[in-house]
Amino acid sequence: MLAITGPNGGGKSTLAKIIMGIEKQDSGQVILDGKDISKKKIDERAKLGIAFAFQQPVKFKGITVYDLLKLSAKKEITRKEACEILSKVGLCAKEYVDREVNASLSGGELKRIEIATVAVRDSKLTIFDEPEAGIDLWSFNSLIKVFEEIRKETKGTTLIISHQERILNIADEIVLLNNGHIEKIGKKEEVMSSILKTEKSDCCKLGGKSNG
Repeated sequence: MLAITGPNGGGKSTLAKIIMGIEKQDSGQVILDGKDISKKKIDERAKLGIAFAFQQPVKFKGITVYDLLKLSAKKEITRKEACEILSKVGLCAKEYVDREVNASLSGGELKRIEIATVAVRDSKLTIFDEPEAGIDLWSFNSLIKVFEEIRKETKGTTLIISHQERILNIADEIVLLNNGHIEKIGKKEEVMSSILKTEKSDCCKLGGKSNG
């Protein structure tokens, strides 16, 4: 599991969107399995094994959770398989498998359903852009457990963009991104000092502006 962190506006979400093909890079290449996929479209990258979970999950009127999982898997899955996936993300399968994906679901519920739709694809690379956004503390605690399970069971690579130290704690490697540049790559212990320096620098800049 790889985590990308850094200050707001540092380019984290932009990098994720470039990898998925939502945005185009100004220079350089996007390499997957040794092949340049820079010119591939979003659907082509998805077929190659890249999955992207947005900060705000999409709601679909009239579609049940089971329908959504089948659409995401792009193949027929049984109700039993759907229930197993929902259980992995901390949802009671019997209560949610036939539930409609709409505004009646809380932010935490939607977030876990979104994670389930990504997990069902069995992708080579799964990208989560600030998965903690818009959820309460209880849901966040459950979310950490979900990512711990994903880390243990997923065969592919999981990339999480986050500011949260508890998410950084479960990452195998952390990338510190600032102003579109990689400042540090390494284990948490190696990167945290650089993160603290970056935060201190940003605070000084803000302080300087307010005094001016």
